Amino acid sequence: MTIVSVGKEMWKCAACGEQVSVTEPLSWRCPRSKEDDRHHVLLLEQPLAPLRGTGEANPFLAFRKYLAWDSFAQSLGLSDADRVSIIETSDAAIASVDGTGFHTTPFGRNDALSDALGFNANGGVWIKDETESVGGSHKARHIYTELLHLLALERSGRAPWVERPPLAIASCGNAAFAASTLAHSVQWPIKVFVPDLVATELTDLLQSVNAEIVRCPRLSTDPPGDPTVHRFREAVKSGAIPFGVQGTENAWCLDGGRTIGWEIADAQERESGPPLDRLFVQVGGGAFAACLATGVYAGGLRPALHAVQTAGCAPLQRAWENAGAGGGTRNAGGRWSECMWPWENVQSSLADGILDDETYDWVGVCNAMADSGGSPIVCSEQHIVDAYALAHKVTTINVSPTGSAGLAGVLAMRPNIADDERVVVIFSGVRRQFMPLPK
Repeated sequence: MTIVSVGKEMWKCAACGEQVSVTEPLSWRCPRSKEDDRHHVLLLEQPLAPLRGTGEANPFLAFRKYLAWDSFAQSLGLSDADRVSIIETSDAAIASVDGTGFHTTPFGRNDALSDALGFNANGGVWIKDETESVGGSHKARHIYTELLHLLALERSGRAPWVERPPLAIASCGNAAFAASTLAHSVQWPIKVFVPDLVATELTDLLQSVNAEIVRCPRLSTDPPGDPTVHRFREAVKSGAIPFGVQGTENAWCLDGGRTIGWEIADAQERESGPPLDRLFVQVGGGAFAACLATGVYAGGLRPALHAVQTAGCAPLQRAWENAGAGGGTRNAGGRWSECMWPWENVQSSLADGILDDETYDWVGVCNAMADSGGSPIVCSEQHIVDAYALAHKVTTINVSPTGSAGLAGVLAMRPNIADDERVVVIFSGVRRQFMPLPK
């Protein structure tokens, strides 16, 4: 099994090829990304070396040597003990707020779900359960390496601020709560840009961790796209630090997000079982799927990646088709404008957390699908509803409708999946009390 090497990382823009060292402080975006041209994203390039987790429960300690963040912190002159201390201290603070710190999450075959879907004993459905992770989803893993970046600058005395600037995120769901939880744990101010009609239950949740909520109605002067993203970018331009899960806005979210894939690869190596065949991942902004695939594939596995969206908002499917027609689905970042643009008429869905009108990290997702022989899956709303109901009927995992949307992709594709195939879904996003129960 192989995984990324240590100390040889480099950011490279998938659109223009610009390179940025991982030792560069505050290296959120491609230097060529401008206010009127955000079609750039920095992706990590790393050589391969053997994967060996330490066995520690916290994945940011178990796989620390493979994180680009560790190389960055080392470049600041921080010792190995200092780097461990930053993780341990901040994780303890997070646990005091959230009730849990970062830990390796469960992964294994779910017999009841496998039987319900008609798989035989050689195949089945493997679930990676992120519902009991920090903030109830995978989102905090992405944001944590952004926080570690800032904490390393402060620990080394290299932070360019006297008073901490506010953090900023555009989100109306799990990412907002995860970011606010992390910020609150280290007493860092944060502004959360949410839709004008956001649910009161969510704003109550955000206020419980002292987030400043900024409602964002759509203005007649706004260009196409999400108004929360427009207001977020204005805040960053005024000095706020991007603190979200869009690689186009802060590439460091693509570092920590890989830990889920590394855990899966590590578990498979220890199990020494047959290889995994397919990986179904719900896609909104795309960072989750891009990072998960990067981690799994670097670990020597090659399941076909299927990125799952709803019929009412499927910009990734359109980009995949346009990229294929215009020169190939891999490395299509240089053709961004011809492939990816905001979905014109977003329809409501029970899985409202994947209704991003633009798949910001589409290049990494398309690369992973192309490399693995995968494809995007566009689900009907009935598949979304049925997956949520099935998840609660046959498992004990308290997953949200968005969190079970990857399973909707399995339902949509099940007639074309052999009974002995081994497929993976990620249940990420705990069902909150204000969310509807499945019927």
